[in-house]
Amino acid sequence: MGHTKQRFPSWHLLGPHTNSSAFHGSSSAKPPGGGHLDSQSVILLIVHGLFAVANALSGTFVNVYIWKAKNDFALIGWFALSQQITMALTFWIAGKWVKEHNKMHSLRAGIGFSAVFYLVVLWLEKDAVGYIWLLGLLQGLASGCFWLAFNVVYFEVTDPGNRDKFNGWAGIIGSGSGILTPWLSGYLIASMGGQTGYRFIFSLSLGIFFVGIIVSFFLKKRKVSGTYHWVGAIRGLRKDGNPWRKIVPALAAQGVREGVFGFIIGLLVYIATKKEMQLGNFTLITSAVAFVSFLAVGKWLRVRHRYAAMLIGAVMISAVILPFFWKVDYVTLLVFGIGTSLFMPLFSIPLTSSVFDTIGSSQKSAEERVEFIVLRELGLCMGRVFGTLVFIAVISWTTAPLIMNIMLLIIGSFPILTWLFMRKVIRPA
Repeated sequence: MGHTKQRFPSWHLLGPHTNSSAFHGSSSAKPPGGGHLDSQSVILLIVHGLFAVANALSGTFVNVYIWKAKNDFALIGWFALSQQITMALTFWIAGKWVKEHNKMHSLRAGIGFSAVFYLVVLWLEKDAVGYIWLLGLLQGLASGCFWLAFNVVYFEVTDPGNRDKFNGWAGIIGSGSGILTPWLSGYLIASMGGQTGYRFIFSLSLGIFFVGIIVSFFLKKRKVSGTYHWVGAIRGLRKDGNPWRKIVPALAAQGVREGVFGFIIGLLVYIATKKEMQLGNFTLITSAVAFVSFLAVGKWLRVRHRYAAMLIGAVMISAVILPFFWKVDYVTLLVFGIGTSLFMPLFSIPLTSSVFDTIGSSQKSAEERVEFIVLRELGLCMGRVFGTLVFIAVISWTTAPLIMNIMLLIIGSFPILTWLFMRKVIRPA
């Protein structure tokens, strides 16, 4: 039962909209409901695309690379856990930098740390397995710095009228990057030979990360204002009626699945087939399905549909785990991958948009957007850490197929709990 970082994009919330452009970081914001994306939104999507391509090219195979050096599920779990803890701490600490100084520096630092990660992997080669915590720390720093800045800028360049469209395009780019790049990586690894192939794709990712840094300079330096409150948003959870009292546990439930399925499915595909090329084929097929699904949901989903769409998505991405009880092989994994790719947009787009819309639901909340984005990530990371610790505990106790499948079904069904927490936020009583 294992998997490397899967490209099923998941990120965002909705509340009353105000016409004040200050809420969205643009003095020339288009009217809500127009659904148009301005040039800064497009550039941000390009940066996201380059980051996604570089990670899809090599990230899909990082856990396989570690697994081939040492067949140890627990080791893969500890690698994921070190990333998750570092990412949470990075979000919290870098929040001050992003709010009070230059958020673009954080964005570029995230891309830069990703490049350093692959440089270190190239340098260590097969010895990388002995430096799992260092590699996890670098990955956590990269993800924390990049996604904190990305989410803040994303909030500032969008509004409730075009947020679903932006998320749809982000999902299209994320899945699009997974259509050919992992397949190409698998082909190169297979044709060039293991170590040489890995060295080449890791080097290629390095180059793409540097291009991403260059493109990021076309993003305007955004204004900063206010003082970062280290525990301000967290302290607000004590207030009755605060929607974040439902949102945070909802995000934690989402993170439980992400924390484990983010590293286990790709690894399971490789273990079932023993071929990197088959993992590339798997990612190509599932990403192609996700591409079409994100395109459709991003185009046709309306705010009034979020409640039902999220419920259908949560139930279906849980149900597609059931074939594992028959047999865990390439066919059942493909059924799972296609089903997840098909229904994940119905779950993730309403959730992501609703959370970020809530951040913009009042002037005070919008002014504390950095703190709320940090709180959002801390909620997700709590869930990821919990899920990964459960995985490590179970895998250290037994690898019996039935127990593993029950664990995957329970962890994979947590999105239903996310919907239960979010249902009144999406559809206020």
